[in-house]
Amino acid sequence: MEDFQEQEYEFLRRLEEEKLDRRRLLKRGLVAGAGLTVMSLSPAALAARQKALADPPTIGRLAKVSEIIKEAKKEGRLNVIALPPDWANYGEIISTFSKKYGIPITSDNPDASSAQENQAVRSLKGDSRAPDVLDVSASQAQVGANEGLYAKYYTTNFRKVPRAMKDGRGFWVGDYWGVVSFGINRAVISNPPKSWKDLLKPEYKNKVALNGSPLSSGSAVAGVFSASIANGGGLSNIQPGIDFFAQLKSVGNFLPVQATPQTIASGQTPITIDWDYLNIAYGKNFPASKIQTVIPSDAVYGAHYCQAINATAPHPWAARLWQEFLYSDQGQLLWLKGFSHPALFTDMVARKVVPNALIKALPSAAAYSKVKFASVTQNSKARATITTEWPKKVGS
Repeated sequence: MEDFQEQEYEFLRRLEEEKLDRRRLLKRGLVAGAGLTVMSLSPAALAARQKALADPPTIGRLAKVSEIIKEAKKEGRLNVIALPPDWANYGEIISTFSKKYGIPITSDNPDASSAQENQAVRSLKGDSRAPDVLDVSASQAQVGANEGLYAKYYTTNFRKVPRAMKDGRGFWVGDYWGVVSFGINRAVISNPPKSWKDLLKPEYKNKVALNGSPLSSGSAVAGVFSASIANGGGLSNIQPGIDFFAQLKSVGNFLPVQATPQTIASGQTPITIDWDYLNIAYGKNFPASKIQTVIPSDAVYGAHYCQAINATAPHPWAARLWQEFLYSDQGQLLWLKGFSHPALFTDMVARKVVPNALIKALPSAAAYSKVKFASVTQNSKARATITTEWPKKVGS
């Protein structure tokens, strides 16, 4: 099945290239003849010609970077959404992009969920405030692609992205991944848990929290997946994970509070179930809390997020420039600096462009050796189960 899918993806890519090649030839013909024909064009025809020349590309490697930069600068802005500055180093990524290209970025609703990002595309269609680009969970990327919310775009380095982390149709591409971990405030917790089973100990009463509710948060869904793996379930059966959190609640250890950097640092949520790259960053940002990141010994669950471009982006060229930047070595290393594993990590390691200091900042490679990733189908099934079972057994 996978070989068939790869053949189909390659066919779609080549089909898009053929379409774009013809369009580029048309553009060149228009440009070459501009001096001869422009005076004879009607205003309507001239406007149509200018629009044709301004159409953003579908495949990055068939467009000159200088052209993308030039058109993006003309647009003069980029709108992003749901990018907290302390999440995967997005603060530095945003500032670096703006400084490099001289394009200001409007960062809206940084704490929005992936579902809210898609909703922003729907509700702000035609509005200059609409997000140009999105960073969504894999399940919401599938929703957005199937609904027609995203534009097709194959980044220059699209072929280097692992097959499981990209949409062959070009609607989204995986950007970085992490694994579920325990972020432990050692200023509060003297004996850190090492496994999911440990979380049931009486000493952790009112001390364990998730990053949001699995009814709306992809991070929280990942936590339930991990708990399921550790308790006899798996990627195709998330029910044991839900049952575990019901048990955690019944013994009084589960805190129905959304963990934030502030609650973690203050000790309000001293044990936080969240992505490894977030917990590691909190340890760097709040040294007084002595936050330790532990990957549970009985389950290593990972997931990636996805980049997508709004199909009706108010700044379509800037959106493409953003993606080209993110999938360049510079962009990928900035994600790695934020302790996440960027999509091109393996490729960059092979090319020896990853500084040793960044690799050493992560937990040992052995901790990730047994990582498991859910498929889109498994994720959709799990979310359906959570929607019906979580409110009954755990709450909102």
